[in-house]
Amino acid sequence: MREDGSVPELPEVQALVDFLRERVTGLAIAGVELGSISVLKTYDPPPSSLQGLPVTEVARHGKFIDIEAEGLHLVFHLARAGWLRWSDTLAATTIRPGKSPIALRCRLSDGSGFDLTEAGTKKRLAAYIVRDPAQVPGISRLGRDPMAEDFTEADFAALLDGRRTQVKGLLKDQAFLAGVGNAYSDEVLHAARLSPFALASGLGQEQVHQLYSALRGTLAAAVSAASGKPAKELKDAKRAGMQVHGRTGEACPVCGDVVREVSFADSSLQYCATCQTGGKPLADRRMSRLLK
Repeated sequence: MREDGSVPELPEVQALVDFLRERVTGLAIAGVELGSISVLKTYDPPPSSLQGLPVTEVARHGKFIDIEAEGLHLVFHLARAGWLRWSDTLAATTIRPGKSPIALRCRLSDGSGFDLTEAGTKKRLAAYIVRDPAQVPGISRLGRDPMAEDFTEADFAALLDGRRTQVKGLLKDQAFLAGVGNAYSDEVLHAARLSPFALASGLGQEQVHQLYSALRGTLAAAVSAASGKPAKELKDAKRAGMQVHGRTGEACPVCGDVVREVSFADSSLQYCATCQTGGKPLADRRMSRLLK
């Protein structure tokens, strides 16, 4: 499955966290059911240990959602094709492994709850039940949160310093920054007027400033746009807010040039040559063959 604008990243995950926090805090977990045994990556504590515990907090760690219930944590990562489907009244039928398209169901004490679903054949959605979120390997490896209040431009410059890595890949690296993926890295680089292939170590002070401002500004605007929306509306809202990502062949809203694409094995990036690369298209052998 190729990545697209519907993959949940920091703004959508934050909106889901806010959505859940508003609805589940104070309710007790009535049960956790597995539609797929493989979705749960931990075995101790078992799902039954959450039953009857009141939800005390809902938090975000990068792209992970963390539902805390009196010291136990139900943590999940939606991966590329996963999503959360909320229901004010869940069906009474218990889901069973292998018999349902639902990967995991969480029931709450008032009859509401949510299902975690995953499209496609590559099942990467992952859930964990842990006593400490740091026990989740993906969380323990996370880099700085770009939306943290104490994440300064000086901090960002220090992270970039000496990195002979293309800035597009670096922005997507969860061990570098937590929460940014393919779509928002395209958007950030377009806003910063930087080539996705530029090396981090080669950025000047002004370019670092532009990139930091674009990173914080783009994510803040997306978080604001997603805030308060029901879970079912977040994917469409994300796509609608994109300037270049997922818009190959369309006009750049800034300069009017055509939005171009570079394709990889399982993903692609979009950019504007006029805004980002001095008018020079980036090499993309796959697209060149298609356009002949």
